[in-house]
Amino acid sequence: MEIKNVTVFGAGTLGAQIAFHTAFRNFNIRLHDVHDEILQQAQQKSVSLANIYQQDLGVSRQETDSAFQRLSYTTDMDEAVKDADLIIEAIPEDLQVKIDFYQQLGKAAPEKSIFCTNSSTLLPSQMASATGRPERFLALHFANQIWRLNTAEIMGHSGTDPEVYATVVSFAKAIGMITFEIKKEIGGYILNSLLIPFLGSANSLYYNEVADYQTIDKCWMAATNSPMGPFGIIDIIGLTTTYNVKKLKGSMTGNEEDLKAAQFLKENFLDKGKLGAASGEGFYKYPNPAYRDPDFLK
Repeated sequence: MEIKNVTVFGAGTLGAQIAFHTAFRNFNIRLHDVHDEILQQAQQKSVSLANIYQQDLGVSRQETDSAFQRLSYTTDMDEAVKDADLIIEAIPEDLQVKIDFYQQLGKAAPEKSIFCTNSSTLLPSQMASATGRPERFLALHFANQIWRLNTAEIMGHSGTDPEVYATVVSFAKAIGMITFEIKKEIGGYILNSLLIPFLGSANSLYYNEVADYQTIDKCWMAATNSPMGPFGIIDIIGLTTTYNVKKLKGSMTGNEEDLKAAQFLKENFLDKGKLGAASGEGFYKYPNPAYRDPDFLK
């Protein structure tokens, strides 16, 4: 199956990036969100991304401008899925919200459409039956800053059609991703199976007042020669995503540490509009965070 028309549901930070990047890579894109305001913000974000692509990737303005000709926005689900070969869901990390969404999507989308979730923690098998087409459903997980951190984790479930899986792998390569094929379902996939425990340890040190976040970052950076520490990484991921993951994990396991961390993030960051690098401030202020200062480790 050839992929030409792609629909992205969820115009938040990563959804907007996926839509612009896929349009930049010569696919026709419809970006959907239920909120007009978020769609307007996504359009503004696309303009910012065009400038970033020119700086980071060295592409011409003509190349980025052409992406806008292939990118459209809508709040109408039927309009969004019209002629969609591939649908990528990037809505909030809440299982029931996703299940409700897929029950609606399954009725609206053409039979040919492949469904992919960009979930970073949930398993395809948890949502597959809600789609009404489990054989055409799998996970396609991107990292934030998709143009630079160009990873795509592809994970099916036991009922995913192998040909559908192969089509999604080919699509991911066509938009310039390094593909990572996951052979069996695992919560957290590869990246977050490694990353979440690491960030969780950093959070625990911080919330339990062992050290402040800059000291923790400095220690990691100095000892490993890494360009940023765990709290710089959290800013890149986005604090909304970090909050949702902590809240979901705490709710599922009853872990008080995770629930405490989620509440801390909400009160001290989300409620104050400090959402990470994308909003201009998280743990650090952007575009020039302190950890990039040559004197940060002195």
